Amino acid sequence: MLRINLLPVRQLKKRAKARKQISGMLFLFLLALGLIAAAGVWQTNNIKNLNKTIAELNKEKESYTPTLNKIAKLKKDKVEFERRSTIIDKLKTDSSLTVRVLDEVANRVDNQRMWLDSLHQQLSSLRLTGVALDNQTIAQFMDTLKESPFIQDVSLTNSSLKVVSGKNLKYFELNCDVAQPSAETEKSLTAN
Repeated sequence: MLRINLLPVRQLKKRAKARKQISGMLFLFLLALGLIAAAGVWQTNNIKNLNKTIAELNKEKESYTPTLNKIAKLKKDKVEFERRSTIIDKLKTDSSLTVRVLDEVANRVDNQRMWLDSLHQQLSSLRLTGVALDNQTIAQFMDTLKESPFIQDVSLTNSSLKVVSGKNLKYFELNCDVAQPSAETEKSLTAN
């Protein structure tokens, strides 16, 4: 006897296979969806933790603001102090320069052969006027002034005849530049 199977076995196998594939795909889809959800929850927690950390760091930063303001004020005060100190040092240097120039001029004048009428210093410029017995005395005075470390560029701007007490004398005007000598020259001056 022959048996004939009239049941659609092939179709049933295909359907069963299709169901397994669909259920496998559904399982993979749900698994992927679960992984994405887990990653999302993990990222959300990370974001919350980072926001907490940022808030704590901002609070800590705000606690340092008064200190930073004090530091900024101290820096500003330091710059102002240095500026004032520089001005004071310059004033000391300039005042000592004037005294030194007067001393240099006084020491280099030949009291027997000449005298000064006026001495005018403005910043680094010095103007001398006076009377001498002759041109040679004026030239010697100019040469001795040039030897001074505080006086440079001595030039005769005017020389004319002037009658004083019935004697013909030479009136002169000199222009000079004055400046502090270099540190090396200053050391050698103080050593002497």
